[in-house]
Amino acid sequence: MTAPDSSASGPAGPADPVDPATAADSSAPADVRTAAADRAAPDVPAAAPAGRTTAGGPVRIDGPWTHRDVAANGARFHIAEAGEGPLVLLLHGFPQFWWTWRHQLTALADAGFRAVAMDLRGVGGSDRTPRGYDPANLALDVTGVIRSLGEPDAALVGHDLGGYLAWTAAVMRPKLVRRLAVSSMPHPRRWRSSMLSDVAQSRAGSYVWGFQRPWLPERQLVADDAALVGELIREWAGPRTPDFPDEETLGVYRRAMSIPSTAHCSIEPYRWLVRSMARPDGIQFNRRMKRPIRVPTLHLHGSLDPAVRTRSSAGSGQFVEAPYRWRLFDGVGHFPHEEDPIGFSNELINWLKDPEPDR
Repeated sequence: MTAPDSSASGPAGPADPVDPATAADSSAPADVRTAAADRAAPDVPAAAPAGRTTAGGPVRIDGPWTHRDVAANGARFHIAEAGEGPLVLLLHGFPQFWWTWRHQLTALADAGFRAVAMDLRGVGGSDRTPRGYDPANLALDVTGVIRSLGEPDAALVGHDLGGYLAWTAAVMRPKLVRRLAVSSMPHPRRWRSSMLSDVAQSRAGSYVWGFQRPWLPERQLVADDAALVGELIREWAGPRTPDFPDEETLGVYRRAMSIPSTAHCSIEPYRWLVRSMARPDGIQFNRRMKRPIRVPTLHLHGSLDPAVRTRSSAGSGQFVEAPYRWRLFDGVGHFPHEEDPIGFSNELINWLKDPEPDR
C-alpha cells in the first residue's frame, strides 16, 4: 500500500477531517478539512501575548491583527491581516503556519503596508483538500488570494516552501507580483539541481527523501504531541539567538501540526517535488520555471542554515532579469524572520520602500 501522490493540479472542495495516518492510504476517503473549531472562529481584533489562543483553537491566535477566511482557487484560506497600504502577502514554510510571520505583520503594518499572512492549502485554518498540492496549483492559491483581497498585485514574501511558491507565482502570474522576497529557499530549478547533484545539500535535505515513505512520516510528525516538529525547528535554528525557539513557541507549532490531516497535507508538496522529477508533469514544471523573474527580488538567507545550504541558494540570481539583492544573515539558521525578527523586518521594509532596489 503506497501513499497517494497528489500531483493532480485540479483543486477540490473542502471535505471532512480524517486521521493523518489513514490519509496516506490512496484508498482512504478523499478527506480533509480544518477542524470545526477553526472554521467557526470569529475575527480576532484584540491584542494578546504571543502564543495565547482563543476559542478559535490553535490557529486563530490573538494579536494586533484580524482573522478571516477568503475563497480562492476552489478552496477556503485563512488569513491574518494588519495595517493599510500596498499589499504584502506572507507565505509560511514547513513545519509552520501563518503565525511564523507575527513579527513582520506588526512591523509591516506600522511601516504603512497592508500585511497579510495566509495559511497554505492543507495547513492551519485553511481547507484540507484531497489533491492540489503540486507547486503550480499552490501558486495559483496564492495569486487567487491576491485577487480575493481586491488588490491588483502584491509583494510576495515567502519562507522555505512558501519561498518556493513565491518563486513559482512570480513566473506563472507575473502581473500579480509587484516585488518578490524569498527567505531560506533557492529558485526551484536551483533547488532541484542541488538536491540531485550536491551530496551535501541532498544530505541536508534528507527529510525530503524521508517524506517519500508511505504512512510513517505522518505518524512520526504527530507522535508524542508532534514532538518531532519541535525537534526539527530546534535543529534548523542557528546558534545566534539561543532564546529561539522557546517552549511556548514550539508548543504553538506542535498544536497546529496536531490538527487532523495537517501532517499529511504538509508532506504532500514534498512528495510531488520528488515523485514528479521523472514524470511529464514534473519535467514540464521544471521547463516552465526557465522563464526569468522580471520583478525586483530580495533573497535572504541565514549563513548557518543546516536545511538549505547557502551554496544552494546563492546561484538563484541567474534566474532573475530584474534588480536582485542578496542578503546573508550572519550566525542565523533556517528561520531568519524569527531568529532575528528586527533585522529581517528592517531589511525587508527598507527594500520594499526603496525606489531603486538594484543598489
